[in-house]
Amino acid sequence: MRRYGDPCGIARALDLVGERWALLLVRELLLGPKRFTDLRRGLPGASPNVLSQRLRQLEDAGVVERRRLDPPAGIWVYALTTRGQELEEVVLALGRWGSRTPRPAEGQLGVDAMMIALKTTFDPAAAEGLEATFGLRVDEDRFRARVEDGRLTIERGRAPDADTTLACDTAALRRLLFGGRRMRDAEEAGELRIAGDRRAAARFLKLFPLPHTGEPG
Repeated sequence: MRRYGDPCGIARALDLVGERWALLLVRELLLGPKRFTDLRRGLPGASPNVLSQRLRQLEDAGVVERRRLDPPAGIWVYALTTRGQELEEVVLALGRWGSRTPRPAEGQLGVDAMMIALKTTFDPAAAEGLEATFGLRVDEDRFRARVEDGRLTIERGRAPDADTTLACDTAALRRLLFGGRRMRDAEEAGELRIAGDRRAAARFLKLFPLPHTGEPG
């Protein structure tokens, strides 16, 4: 790794996470551990060799750790350390800042990038008085989203306590949230399935206004 040789805290941070793909790997792990194959799926533009190299560098920096999940899964995954999790606000701030720039024509928004876009565009004022748990089944992934006291939390996994569950693919969710697609139209087209409180689902989809310019992600 090339280093800046600059004592500034920003430079020292970039020494650790400034290489290409490093912060995107952090993004992919913010919502929970992932297998290497899942990281590749979330970052299709990075070769396996580059991802392996970046993961080793992030491990050496104390940002990422490799561990085995408890039985019955028993698989090896990558996860953020406590120090790595502290990068969440940095990543979200970058997402908010970058969302005001034009979106490139190529490339698709991945599932985890979509979830991070929810966090960067969430409007606490629009969520006033709302207290609910949402299950999100997006492509092959499941997430539990909780709105409470004007805050949004999202974590990877099932949501058995969900007031309502929305199931769709990433492209359909993006159209619903940021493309003006109506919930009923998406349901009639078979793009969206809702189980539970429909009013809560409709409210949830209105909590993520677009930035004044540009697009999320």
